[in-house]
Amino acid sequence: MTSEGPSEFVRRLPIGERLPLDDVVNDALFPLEGEISTKPLEEPRLPEPSRFGVDAADCWGCRDEQPDMIWEDAAWRVMVEPKPHGLPMVAVLMPKAHHDLDDLPPELAGQLGPMIQRVARAIDGLDGIGRVHVNRWGDGSFHFHVWFLARPRGMWQMRGAMLAIWDDILPKVPAEEWAQNRRRVAEALAADGGMAGS
Repeated sequence: MTSEGPSEFVRRLPIGERLPLDDVVNDALFPLEGEISTKPLEEPRLPEPSRFGVDAADCWGCRDEQPDMIWEDAAWRVMVEPKPHGLPMVAVLMPKAHHDLDDLPPELAGQLGPMIQRVARAIDGLDGIGRVHVNRWGDGSFHFHVWFLARPRGMWQMRGAMLAIWDDILPKVPAEEWAQNRRRVAEALAADGGMAGS
């Protein structure tokens, strides 16, 4: 049973203080320079706020109509926003059923690894991709989803954990090129089964 109070780790943190950035800003992968400071550490929020869509009736991932969906099969969906990003491709894989990672049924859990490989291969097939990063965040939405971010080939400065920040900083991909990338990923996924969407 877990306590509702702060953990020992959180109690050791210097709440209210700004932390030094030396190790981060001096790292070759950090994308910013100049005067930068951290925000002061805030008090812990306990209990934590509920994530969006804990109830399947309110969950965006459970809606039948999914305008961002580019591919689906009986169990999985791949979503890519129609609005361009800074990276050549940013996609999301999610099960159709309402689960988080902790409660994925064994059948879906067994399919997850092959699905991650499949989506990564489809994205890697786009022109000029150096690496496809796979990330799982889940603080905002309950419905389990995995992010795929395509690092442009040769852009070594963008490697690693800062790639998501580069996506927000880079100029947006031209709309026609983004739409073509969406179609190509959908077609690559459908070539191995399932159905391409919009």
